[in-house]
Amino acid sequence: MTTRLARALPGLRAGLFGTRANTLVTLATLLLLWQTVPPLLRWAVLDATFTGDANACTRAGACWAFVTAKLRFILFAFYPPDLQWRPLLVIVLLCAILAASALPRFWGRGLILAWPLTIVACWLLMQGAFTATPIPSNQWGGLPVTLFVWALCFAAATPIAVLLALARRSNLGGLRTFAVLYIELMRGTPMVAILYVAMLILPMALPDGLSIDKMLRAIIMVTLFWAAYIAEVIRAGLQAVPNGQAEAATALGLGYWRIQGLVILPQAFRIVIPGIVNLAIGFLLATALLAVIGIFDLLNAARASAADPQWLGFYNEAYIVVAVIYFVICFGASRYSQWLERRLGNNGAAPA
Repeated sequence: MTTRLARALPGLRAGLFGTRANTLVTLATLLLLWQTVPPLLRWAVLDATFTGDANACTRAGACWAFVTAKLRFILFAFYPPDLQWRPLLVIVLLCAILAASALPRFWGRGLILAWPLTIVACWLLMQGAFTATPIPSNQWGGLPVTLFVWALCFAAATPIAVLLALARRSNLGGLRTFAVLYIELMRGTPMVAILYVAMLILPMALPDGLSIDKMLRAIIMVTLFWAAYIAEVIRAGLQAVPNGQAEAATALGLGYWRIQGLVILPQAFRIVIPGIVNLAIGFLLATALLAVIGIFDLLNAARASAADPQWLGFYNEAYIVVAVIYFVICFGASRYSQWLERRLGNNGAAPA
């Protein structure tokens, strides 16, 4: 450890004080930290209230007692308290399928089959299946909804995006034109407008007597919206694969779909890992827009928790809890992206 530190010190010293500009930036950063860290520490720890009710809290410090009292609401929103083991189990199932999907050793047909089974199980759990009273989606909320919408929409959008990316590179003019129009139309439309279409326009387009749950309508439209963005990232990866790869596979007698599935797409996905992960992080944060159609995602549940008359106004503490959850997920995804790049870069193509 001492030897490693000794090797790192010259580089660290050069980075912080090697030039006049570096020295100025370092001093400015230290000044900013000196101005912000002590007051933040005083607010978050020294003057904070950790137990008691709202009357015990003062505006001089953080009220972490609020977090203790409202954490279940932030995580599960209006879901019935006696059945909150169901959304908790949904979180566990989603984390398990995401973890399995992140490990190359599990990539295969079994994982493809596990995804729809997990999604159906999560939907039935949230609906309160096999209970006396079903739980309407209006009572769903918090972290399970954020993870469920994010995981389901991204997983469903990816195969659609692959087809769109291939269609946009197709030699068939009509198919290519359709893909271009679809992608550009979706990418040129705000996600808020897409959600309003799911809320207001889509029900009017359905036949009389047929209705789709608000949550399901939002999932369908968000999936179609995200597919356009993922398609462009995948297309970039397809363009980066040398044409000789497809020509060599054709010379061996492979058909179009086998060439794409066995030769081109694995290389394209390996190239665009950073872009895909970046989109996934952005899409996770974009789930907060579900609030505009009345779906209580994690951020909206935190906002509502601070509107409780008994705990009115503790928005900072609520948002800090949400920020920590988002940061843990996003930082973990970022580190996973780097690990996967190294893994696939060292081992070659992804395992079949």
